[in-house]
Amino acid sequence: MTVAGLLEALAKMPRDAVVLMESGGGLSLVAGLDFVEQQGAGAPAEVILLPSMDE
Repeated sequence: MTVAGLLEALAKMPRDAVVLMESGGGLSLVAGLDFVEQQGAGAPAEVILLPSMDE
Protein backbone atom coordinates (compact mmCIF):
# COMPACT_ATOMS: atom_id res chain seq x y z
CA MET A 1 0.00 0.00 0.00
CA THR A 2 1.25 3.46 -0.80
CA VAL A 3 0.77 6.63 1.25
CA ALA A 4 -1.78 7.81 -1.34
CA GLY A 5 -3.74 4.56 -0.95
CA LEU A 6 -3.58 4.74 2.83
CA LEU A 7 -4.79 8.36 2.86
CA GLU A 8 -7.66 7.47 0.51
CA ALA A 9 -8.73 4.58 2.76
CA LEU A 10 -8.40 6.65 5.94
CA ALA A 11 -10.41 9.52 4.42
CA LYS A 12 -13.43 7.17 4.35
CA MET A 13 -13.17 6.42 8.08
CA PRO A 14 -14.59 8.38 11.03
CA ARG A 15 -12.09 11.07 12.11
CA ASP A 16 -12.19 9.96 15.76
CA ALA A 17 -11.57 6.24 15.08
CA VAL A 18 -8.49 4.78 16.80
CA VAL A 19 -5.80 3.33 14.50
CA LEU A 20 -4.64 -0.17 15.48
CA MET A 21 -2.20 -2.63 13.95
CA GLU A 22 -1.80 -6.37 14.31
CA SER A 23 1.09 -7.21 16.60
CA GLY A 24 1.99 -10.82 17.41
CA GLY A 25 -1.55 -12.17 17.65
CA GLY A 26 -2.96 -9.03 19.29
CA LEU A 27 -3.63 -5.40 18.49
CA SER A 28 -1.53 -2.34 19.30
CA LEU A 29 -2.28 1.35 18.99
CA VAL A 30 -0.25 3.13 16.33
CA ALA A 31 1.86 5.62 18.29
CA GLY A 32 3.77 7.26 15.46
CA LEU A 33 5.44 7.06 12.08
CA ASP A 34 9.01 6.74 10.91
CA PHE A 35 10.09 7.84 7.42
CA VAL A 36 12.98 6.14 5.62
CA GLU A 37 14.35 7.77 2.45
CA GLN A 38 14.80 5.54 -0.59
CA GLN A 39 17.90 3.39 -0.19
CA GLY A 40 19.09 3.09 -3.79
CA ALA A 41 18.00 3.01 -7.41
CA GLY A 42 14.48 1.67 -7.74
CA ALA A 43 13.92 1.30 -4.00
CA PRO A 44 10.90 3.24 -2.71
CA ALA A 45 10.89 5.51 0.30
CA GLU A 46 9.13 3.81 3.23
CA VAL A 47 6.78 4.85 6.02
CA ILE A 48 6.91 2.58 9.07
CA LEU A 49 4.00 2.50 11.55
CA LEU A 50 5.29 2.40 15.12
CA PRO A 51 3.23 0.55 17.77
CA SER A 52 2.55 1.96 21.21
CA MET A 53 4.74 0.35 23.85
CA ASP A 54 2.45 1.52 26.68
CA GLU A 55 0.09 -1.45 26.37
